[in-house]
Amino acid sequence: MASTDPLPGAVTGPLPDPVRSVVRAVRVALDGGPAYAPQPRLSDVGAPPGTALVLRTSGSTGNPREVALSAQALRASADATHERLGGPGSWLLVLPPTHVAGVQVITRSLMAGGALYQDTLDRFTAAGFAAVATGFADRLARGRRAYVSLVPTQLHRLVTAADDGDSAGLDALARFDAVLVGGAAAPAPLLAAARAVGVRVVTTYGMSETSGGCVYDGVPLGGVRVRLAGAAPGAEPGTGIVELSGPMLAEGYVGDPQATAAAFRTDPDGVRWFRTSDLGRLDDGRLTILGRVDDVILTGGVNVAPAAVEDAIAEHLAGLGTPGEACVVGVPDAEWGQAVVAVVATGPAGRTSTAQGPPDGPVPGLADGGDELLVGLRSAVGQRLGAPAAPRRVYVTDALPTRGPGKTDRRAVRDAVVRAEREAAREPVRP
Repeated sequence: MASTDPLPGAVTGPLPDPVRSVVRAVRVALDGGPAYAPQPRLSDVGAPPGTALVLRTSGSTGNPREVALSAQALRASADATHERLGGPGSWLLVLPPTHVAGVQVITRSLMAGGALYQDTLDRFTAAGFAAVATGFADRLARGRRAYVSLVPTQLHRLVTAADDGDSAGLDALARFDAVLVGGAAAPAPLLAAARAVGVRVVTTYGMSETSGGCVYDGVPLGGVRVRLAGAAPGAEPGTGIVELSGPMLAEGYVGDPQATAAAFRTDPDGVRWFRTSDLGRLDDGRLTILGRVDDVILTGGVNVAPAAVEDAIAEHLAGLGTPGEACVVGVPDAEWGQAVVAVVATGPAGRTSTAQGPPDGPVPGLADGGDELLVGLRSAVGQRLGAPAAPRRVYVTDALPTRGPGKTDRRAVRDAVVRAEREAAREPVRP
């Protein structure tokens, strides 16, 4: 049941009652009221004083934690976003209001004052988005800036639909003043396809611990600082573990002082830093994320960043006219320590996620990708990244599993690959 009466001084537009409840609770929390958790609490441990929101991490590589965010941090993040994008505007919500990206859409809307806030979609489809986004844009035709935040899966569906002859969703997306894309790495061909038709894509990097995105298009937002800590031996020169600082940092993890002490540290000069789990590179102040530190594959003594291999695969597939998404994992190998294995999603949407929550069940079944695909991918990746990064085996599946809003469940993919390798009882391809 949806209500249409406006929230006083906040947002207008049709909202399902559960979302309206989230909006009300976030508004109260930002104004100094009780801390709010949009998902059921993992424990009964109280949040630190000054906490406005308690948000779960995605748990994509381990057990989820609860992050305590202050109203000051959330407001600082929203202010910095609007400053970077050219000013406050109206936000269209098509993300779950229980994760940090969706919550920040709500926060920005509340802080913008009178922002139009539309209904979420039960399942994200190109046709559904086109209907909602076109109506949203029509209401804003008088000049108010319009923004939307997506995960790569959603953008992929819009681009795929346009390739199949239905460009209404992508056309509607091009009417927004900025389209934030984050939550997971977006393949370069996907971003290029959207930008080619006028979509104003802004890639974002951040996490629950930083109140959402804090680095846009590789450049830190106002007040945000980035540095690289030492990486593991054998890592590419100039790379390191990404650390972030700024007013948007969380208070810490609720009920986990050891994890808080390990991740949040204060330098002798009084500057507080958050140590991420991501490997990155800085080029003239622009940050490039190479993947999670614990995702890095050590094969034959060489570190391989899966994200770079996934980008090369996506570019190769796009060149063949068969766009798809890939997940690259390392599996045990007697000779190489770990073998690089690629799983390519060839279904129409690329992923199982609806971007409204994690899917049920394990990763879909894997099939051998065949020699032709393997040879092509090994050549493309090897030329771009070097022979050690070239996949030694490739599998295909209809869709990749996700956990959280648009994040590939890499652990589920790896487990499925290990099972497939055992069932095939074949050695990985040699160089």
